[in-house]
Amino acid sequence: MPLKVAVQMDPLEHVDIDADSSFRIMEEAQARGHSLFYYTPDKLSWRNGHVHATGRPVEIRREHGNHMVAGDPVEVDLADMDVVWLRQDPPFDMGYITTTHLLDFIHPETLVVNDPTWVRNFPEKLLVLQFPDLTPPTLVARDLEALRAFKTEHGDVILKPLYGNGGAGVFRLTKEDRNLSSLHELFTSINREPLIMQKFLPAVSKGDKRVILVDGEPVGAINRVPAKGETRSNMHVGGRPEKVELTARDREICAAIGPTLREKGQIFVGIDVIGDWLTEINVTSPTGLQELERFDGTNVTAKIWEAIERRRTG
Repeated sequence: MPLKVAVQMDPLEHVDIDADSSFRIMEEAQARGHSLFYYTPDKLSWRNGHVHATGRPVEIRREHGNHMVAGDPVEVDLADMDVVWLRQDPPFDMGYITTTHLLDFIHPETLVVNDPTWVRNFPEKLLVLQFPDLTPPTLVARDLEALRAFKTEHGDVILKPLYGNGGAGVFRLTKEDRNLSSLHELFTSINREPLIMQKFLPAVSKGDKRVILVDGEPVGAINRVPAKGETRSNMHVGGRPEKVELTARDREICAAIGPTLREKGQIFVGIDVIGDWLTEINVTSPTGLQELERFDGTNVTAKIWEAIERRRTG
């Protein structure tokens, strides 16, 4: 059954069609006969009990420099859509959080993917705290003395913003490093949020694995290897994607977290695994679909749409 699909995302005009997961999701939707409507988060509004968005109907093409054909701008009531994709990139700030509150008004009658209530309650670096047996030693704190004590205990640590994304603001502090106070001063001058500190995992030199789950089940993985001299493995800061197989430990981690993801409506999720340890559960705007499909030769995005269509048609 054709579905009316709205996608809330950053400007479609600027995406890399060879890498962007939102583009791939839209491409697959179109191939399945679904219609597409696209809008940016700033065009979302609530008025008189209805959630509206101003955007454009769109057709997409896998053609560089000509990847979208958009209609005239129009305002729609999102309750008239079958599916709304929540796909803008973080930062996970109050603007992002407000969009989840607004989309709560139409979900689940209109299926919002991922479920906005639990996107709001499950930011990437906090959901992992529910699974301490799967994660490396971790501290969430703003207090400098607490951070110092954790660093003294574990020696070599990673420090990063609690609500950061894409590898921004990630620092490795070795046992000999003396920059914790300066970094704390820098971060606390920017915002009022806590920081997250984790024990450094040397296995990151062999890669940071992105495992993709669909409706709580693992469907594949890619390995992201940091560039020489770099701690971060994120691909847009130089990480190199490699083909990799799921290990028994990966499947153990997925089996532990999968039921929670499925129950809370997190249909498309990407988790990060370094060695044997779970470090993040990405629910806001996961990436990696196109790289996985190129390596694996499987239409993983079709599995996502099959899960959505099952929920939408009952």
